[in-house]
Parts: sequence; C-alpha cells; structure tokens
Amino acid sequence: MRKAVGNTSKTERLKLRSHSAKQTQLLGKQIGKLAQSGDILLFTGNLGTGKTCLIQGIAYGLGIKEHPFSPSFVIVREYHGRLPLYHIDFYRLDHIKEIIELGLEEYLYGNGVCAVEWAEKGLETLPERNLLITLHYVSDSHTERAICLEPRGERYLELLRELKLSLR
Repeated sequence: MRKAVGNTSKTERLKLRSHSAKQTQLLGKQIGKLAQSGDILLFTGNLGTGKTCLIQGIAYGLGIKEHPFSPSFVIVREYHGRLPLYHIDFYRLDHIKEIIELGLEEYLYGNGVCAVEWAEKGLETLPERNLLITLHYVSDSHTERAICLEPRGERYLELLRELKLSLR
C-alpha cells in the first residue's frame, strides 16, 4: 500500500492507494484495532470500490470471527467482537425520510463502532463528528483504488494520527 499524506488549512487527511482486496482489508484491520466505542466511520464511493472489503477488515481488527457481508437488503447487520460493529448500508434507500424513519440512533450513539456504507445518501442525518472514508478507482483497470480518510472531529484526528504511525 502506497501512502501520500496531505494537509489542508481545515483538516488533515490521509490518502492511500490499494492494489488488492487483501491490502484494503489489511488497512481496515488496522482501523479496527484502533477503533473505540462510539466511533462513526462513513464510507462513500462508487459500487465495487471496496467499501465492504474495508469494513470486513475493520471487523477482523475488532476481533470478529464471522465473515461480514454487505447489509444492502437488511440495512443493518450487527457483529460482536472486542466492540460491537454496526454495519449499516444506505444503498437501497432513496430518500432522507427513509433514513430518518429507520431510527438508527441506538447504533449511532451506542457503545459500538458504526460503519455506514453509501453515507453520502444521508450525511445530514449522521453525526457531524466522524471519519469520512472515500474510495474510488484510480484507473480503468479497476484494480487500483485511492482511499482518502478525512477526520471530522478531535477523536478522528487522533485515530488518523495513530493509523499513520501504525502504517510506518
């Protein structure tokens, strides 16, 4: 995994490249090891860019033994390890009203780690403090992905700094 670190005047970001599903899962595993109770991880990116793969790695980093898969048809899947993982997927939802009606507060403000795929569909309904993770293809080959981690809040800035140290 190749790393490029950039700063902007408002926030610190970590930009990475992944060349395989295994690399993406290993990054996720590191994030899972560093995750704390109450963490909110938001995932954006086109279909097939590796959001679920990254979340699988997070699950493994949390010590979850079962293989997580996308909750597209059930909206939320719950897994138990060192901390609970609440894997939420907004892919099949078309309106903000649908997201609000789900009543996700117990997950979003609970004691586990919340990982939300397709978060861009409901950003205004989600906590402002989070780690926004954006994935996209780098080339037409669809093998290389760019992964950008943007901390939104002090806790997530700390998480990002710990992650940078762990990737050295």
